[in-house]
Amino acid sequence: MGFKIVIPARHGATRLPGKPLRELVGKPMIWHVYNRALESGADQVVIATEHPAIEAAARQFGAEVCMTSSKHATGTDRIAEVAEKLGWDDDDIVVNLQGDEPTMPGVNVAQVAADLAKHKQADISTLCLPIGTVEELLDYNVVKVVRDINSFALYFSRAAIPWNRDGGFSVDAGMPPGIWHRHVGLYAFRIHALKRFSELPPCDMERKELLEQLRALWNGMRIYVSNASVEPGMPVDTEADLAAVEKWLKKKHKQESGGRKKSDAAPRKR
Repeated sequence: MGFKIVIPARHGATRLPGKPLRELVGKPMIWHVYNRALESGADQVVIATEHPAIEAAARQFGAEVCMTSSKHATGTDRIAEVAEKLGWDDDDIVVNLQGDEPTMPGVNVAQVAADLAKHKQADISTLCLPIGTVEELLDYNVVKVVRDINSFALYFSRAAIPWNRDGGFSVDAGMPPGIWHRHVGLYAFRIHALKRFSELPPCDMERKELLEQLRALWNGMRIYVSNASVEPGMPVDTEADLAAVEKWLKKKHKQESGGRKKSDAAPRKR
C-alpha cells in the first residue's frame, strides 16, 4: 500500500506566530514533523505553506514544498490545493500531518493510511485513544468520539459523550469503566473525498463545536476510527507546549546518544 503525506505549515498562527520555524533542540519545528513523516514510510511527503520563510527553511533540509494560498481557512483546504496542483489520482490516499505535531510517531501515520486502504467503504480514517480520567472526559479541549459496532464514527464532541444518565461523573469517584475515547487529530483521506470535503460549506454542528470533521458526518461521509498504536504526544500551540516538547526531546536525544532506553511517551495535553 502506498500513500502520501502533506504537512500544512501556516506561518500566521494566532497563539504562536511563525510556529513552524520555532526551534526545538536546534532545529525548526517543521524539520521534526518532516522527519516523523519520513519514518512512516510514505511514498511522498510534501510541506504545504503560504510563507516564503517556511518554504526556504524546508528546502534547506531537502523537503519537497508546495506553495499554497494564504486564504485557506483550514489545513484540509491547503492539502486539497496541493492534490490539485500535483495532479494526484482520485483513489490515492493522503495523510494530513499537521505542522505542529513534532512528536507524532511515524507508526501512527502509517496506521491511519493503512486503515483507509483496508476499509474501502470509508472516505476518511482517523485515530483515538481511551480516556483515563474524569478530568480529561470533562475537559472541552479534549475532543471525544463515539463509534459504531464497526468502528465508524457516530459523532465527535467537546462534551462528555456518551453521557452517564444514572449519575453523571464524579472527579472524586474516579473514572468508571466504559467506552469513552478521545480523538487523535490525524486524518487520512481518499483524494476524491478530500476534494468533496473541501467544497462543502461548514454545517451548524461544526460551527457550534468548532470541529470540521462534523462537516463530513453531516454530509454522509464515513470516518473509520481505530485505536492509535502509540501515544501520539502533544501538538504545539503555546509557549508552554513548546517548552514541554523541548524538554522531552532533549531527554530522548540524550538517552539515545548514551545507548540507553528511550524516554517515556511524549508529553500530551491534559
